[in-house]
Amino acid sequence: MSSRFFPLAFAVAAAFPLQLLAQEHLHAREASPVPVDTSLDTIVVTAPPMRLPLGVEFDPRAPQQPLPANDGASLLKALPGMSVIRKGGTDGDPVFRGMAASRLNILLDGAQILGGCGGRMDPPTAYIFPDSYDRVTLLKGPQSVLYGVASAGSVLFQRAPTYFAEPGYRVNSALTVASFERNDEYLDVKGGTPLGYVQGILTHARSGDYADGDGKRVHSRYERQSATAILGWTPDKNTRLEFSAIRSDAKAAYADRSMDGSQFKRENYGVKFEKSNIGGMLDKIEASAYYNSIDHVMDNYSLRHTSSMAMASNPDRKTTGGRLAFTLMPADTLQWIVGVDQQANLHRGRSGGRSGMTNYYRDQKRVDTMRFNAYGLFSEITWQVNPDDRFIAGLRGDRWQAKDKRQTSLTANPKIDETLTSGFFRYERDFSVNSTFYAGLGHSERAPDFWELMKEAASGLTAFDQIAPEKTNQLDLGVTWQSGDWQGFVSAFYNKIDDYILIEKRASVIARNIDATTWGGEAGVDYRFAPNWKAAVSLAYVRGRNDTDDHALGQMPPLESRLMLDWDNGRWSAGTLLRLVARQNRYALNQGNIVGQDLGKTAGFGVFSVNGGYRWNKNTRLTFGIDNLFDKTYAEAISKSGEASMISGYEQTTRINEPGRTLWLKAQFALE
Repeated sequence: MSSRFFPLAFAVAAAFPLQLLAQEHLHAREASPVPVDTSLDTIVVTAPPMRLPLGVEFDPRAPQQPLPANDGASLLKALPGMSVIRKGGTDGDPVFRGMAASRLNILLDGAQILGGCGGRMDPPTAYIFPDSYDRVTLLKGPQSVLYGVASAGSVLFQRAPTYFAEPGYRVNSALTVASFERNDEYLDVKGGTPLGYVQGILTHARSGDYADGDGKRVHSRYERQSATAILGWTPDKNTRLEFSAIRSDAKAAYADRSMDGSQFKRENYGVKFEKSNIGGMLDKIEASAYYNSIDHVMDNYSLRHTSSMAMASNPDRKTTGGRLAFTLMPADTLQWIVGVDQQANLHRGRSGGRSGMTNYYRDQKRVDTMRFNAYGLFSEITWQVNPDDRFIAGLRGDRWQAKDKRQTSLTANPKIDETLTSGFFRYERDFSVNSTFYAGLGHSERAPDFWELMKEAASGLTAFDQIAPEKTNQLDLGVTWQSGDWQGFVSAFYNKIDDYILIEKRASVIARNIDATTWGGEAGVDYRFAPNWKAAVSLAYVRGRNDTDDHALGQMPPLESRLMLDWDNGRWSAGTLLRLVARQNRYALNQGNIVGQDLGKTAGFGVFSVNGGYRWNKNTRLTFGIDNLFDKTYAEAISKSGEASMISGYEQTTRINEPGRTLWLKAQFALE
């Protein structure tokens, strides 16, 4: 989709304040069976609190500090316990409790998006435009079986179901501008009647290279755009049949490698059916199917000057999947969800030179790389023993198959066929309306993913011949509470992982199984000490050990704390955020995961940011801020290396430094 469409979107967004005088006469009484969390009482979300047992839920459109997110990973970074492995200005890999990639299950409105790049230029979050979703939920640990195998947790990017009780419409838009030539535009138009609705969403985001605190430019510019069309049929408020189509593309410069991403084409088509409040034992039916195609190009000439021979690689992946689930109510105190899901994907690739060369990559034939198939059965039961006590348990079985189609592999066409079992049991007790204790045991079995299977094994054979599925056994404990002006949470875990899949740099990059232990957790407290004032603090810590090699486990982020002070009188708001990160002396040199490996110890740092806002009414607000106010030069402990790219005109650093002082402003408008 060409960026020429976005000046129009920008113009429409900018014109919205002129429409506000007529707003009182325009109403679309839209009801949503799944409401978005609107309980966040500050304009700028600096660290969404944990209000549910083992879950964090928040509105992705709420302005946040640091700078409002341009992709899924930068949005998730605001959550305690979540980190991002930086590669450039966008498309970082999210890491939760030291676990990255397929250990963190990510679903986009029920569909899995699997990137094409063998070097993780395009993790699933690279295809997420945060403003186009209504709600984001993080489920911690292997404490649900409804959304696939999740050893570290599941992240659900969701759109709320739509139903118009009478004819009407709603328009949402946003504009973000920031330092380093950054600008984002978002436009969402929805209209309908009791019989159905239509929705269209346009997004666009771009930025130039950012500079670190020393003023050194980082090879990091990008441009991203997407278009979404949704058509829904609602014969009544409890029935919905929805069709969706999404197209997006992007280009992004990377500071950690010798190539950039010059194309991130995505096409996604989906259909959903949902029938709720049926009555009797069968309470709800959910069915969905999706198809998505990723066509990715990386090269060493589009976004940088190079003296090397022009080269390009063009991997692609096609994924299909579906899900059928039934919610049963055998008794008023018993809910039983049972279902089946399926996914299949094929990865292919081709490579060559640029246009005009005899080996132009687009003239080459695509060659199959790997093919995957997975089928899952799941069952999850919630038993409300009494008003204060409940038990939740789940069991899942997956049949997983992978076939290596590379004719150049050491053993051509090897195949893996595994039966995987996951399950959990959790007890929850409510001490009051807003206070809950929980304790859970979970087990998950994760097959090696595409990126792990691409590696060699320690024996010199392929990972297909040597790597066993990873088995996670985790204890989760915690409490959420609210009492008067106080609100807080504590979430802790202890994890024994058998056959952990470790990625290690030797003469080549290999994959091997080890046994590992991780433990840690997150905690946070909010205190409203005056009618317009609130203070908050959060902590996150994880520690990992490689039990096989008897040393630290690689790619573990250090202790992190966030201290916040917010003032909000209902119209004006102001706030501060102090992020403190400890030094990391525990590391495993050249060991880690498919995203990155440890580079050595890191120093601690502190970053101070400020924000403010003005709310005209519930539909119009302006927020602004300065991130890294004192222009600190720093890099995250689990950042990618900045020494591998050797880009002409850029100074290389051990790690990719984070942005220096950044000014930003976000305007949001709505009509209904």
